[in-house]
Amino acid sequence: MTISRRELLAGTAAVAAAAGMPGAASAQAKRNVLKVVPHANLQVIDPIWTTGYISRNHGYMIYDTLFALDDGLKPRPQMAESVEISSDNTKYTIRLRDGLAWHDGTAVTAEDCVASLGRWGKRDGMGQRLMAVTDKLEADGAKTIVLTLKRPYGVVLDSIGKISSNVAFMMPKRVADTPADRQIEDTTGSGPFMFNRANWKPGNLAVYEKFKAYVPRKEPVSAAAGGKIAKVDRVEWYTMDANTAMNALMAGEIDYWEQVTPDLIEVLKRAPGVKVENLDPTGNMGWARFNHMVAPTNNPLVRRAIMKAISQEEVLKTAIGNPEYYKVCKSIYPCGTPLESSSGFFDYNQAEARTLLQQSGYKGEEFVILQPTDHPVLNPFSQVIAEKLRAIGINVKLQAMDWSTVLQRRASKETTDKGGWNMFCTWWIGGDTVNPLTGVGFGATGERGWFGWAQDDEAVKLQDAYANAANADEAKKIAHAFQARLYEIGHYVNLGQFFVPVGYRDNVKGMIRSPVQFFWNMEA
Repeated sequence: MTISRRELLAGTAAVAAAAGMPGAASAQAKRNVLKVVPHANLQVIDPIWTTGYISRNHGYMIYDTLFALDDGLKPRPQMAESVEISSDNTKYTIRLRDGLAWHDGTAVTAEDCVASLGRWGKRDGMGQRLMAVTDKLEADGAKTIVLTLKRPYGVVLDSIGKISSNVAFMMPKRVADTPADRQIEDTTGSGPFMFNRANWKPGNLAVYEKFKAYVPRKEPVSAAAGGKIAKVDRVEWYTMDANTAMNALMAGEIDYWEQVTPDLIEVLKRAPGVKVENLDPTGNMGWARFNHMVAPTNNPLVRRAIMKAISQEEVLKTAIGNPEYYKVCKSIYPCGTPLESSSGFFDYNQAEARTLLQQSGYKGEEFVILQPTDHPVLNPFSQVIAEKLRAIGINVKLQAMDWSTVLQRRASKETTDKGGWNMFCTWWIGGDTVNPLTGVGFGATGERGWFGWAQDDEAVKLQDAYANAANADEAKKIAHAFQARLYEIGHYVNLGQFFVPVGYRDNVKGMIRSPVQFFWNMEA
């Protein structure tokens, strides 16, 4: 379900009328409103229950975090006023800053935060690792959180302050006490905006109202950190198809389009009153994910042959087109970030790929690629890969479907003749892949892990070693060894780095450069 331009224009007045304001339509026109086309439809409002980026973005609108990553990807206090770390690095005493309040007017307490961390720690990968080394997590009075570890752990604040899914958003205790495997229904937060649930129309519209009692930090904004100042009264998210979004932006009916599709970038660049800009310095990391449980991709030699057979340059050139918006990147961590590495990378070589495939014992088994035909980037990814794999002798079957069906099918552990799969393409934002622990897909714990279910004890040991590294130099060496190990076992195919620009009217100001889209500090 998507909204048309006519529905957009009518919808703004309808939202105001539903709010019961006198002269609602004219009052709405005078209000300071930012109209946005987000990258996806908001269906799930629990950003702890899902890793979906649209739910994460929704979370940032209405919730706050104890710590947040700045534009150098370093954790800084956010709801926290201060943190005191014991000399043996096993006790973290976090004091909340003054002025924190929930949207219902009650004060944020340490008990709320303890419950929130506990629920997050049951769902998120980094959270699970942190909780595994936690001895006690408790409130000491109304404003102090005490985290006591069983042993020193090097990424405590990085975990609590991680920038992307799952983010450790703070919620009232009554909400955070919801079992981690059940979605929340109460959207009370303490962030700069409040969710107007009465006007939420999944597939069409989501509305956020300024929380006037929010007290921002005094520091300048820096990615997810610093002062979150709501400079508009309302933010409205409208779900549209790409062509409708383009036309609405050019007509001034929307202010901001979060992800301009590659084929429309040049059109918008020429449009009067419109700007196109990349705001994400880390970009996105393309993946072709193997299923490690079914033939023939349960064979590491087959996986390595496929890695040799795929050219990042050709995949990116076909899907993205303009080299201004993509980069061949041998690193599993975004190029340009501190852990960038070329360790273990498989250079493109079709002849060597054929040889490896012959050595693997491959007998022509069907190779199923899930192909999201409705996705402007992942569809061409899938098509180029299919062509390259057929060229080395793999019996490829592209199974066409929409992206929402891919998200369901990828959960299947059946063989390919019973609805299973061998590969699907996806991507992670750079903020989700900056180190061995942030990437959910980096895990190698088998059936307990992410779709594809890679299993490798050595990779898990290297992740543990990274978490406990004595210093930055040691951590970097371990991160590079971890990358080499993922390439060695054929964990997934690295499809390179690409950037998706935003489109906006030239009167919009205050955009934040970050791997994640934020709407505080923005105004139109």
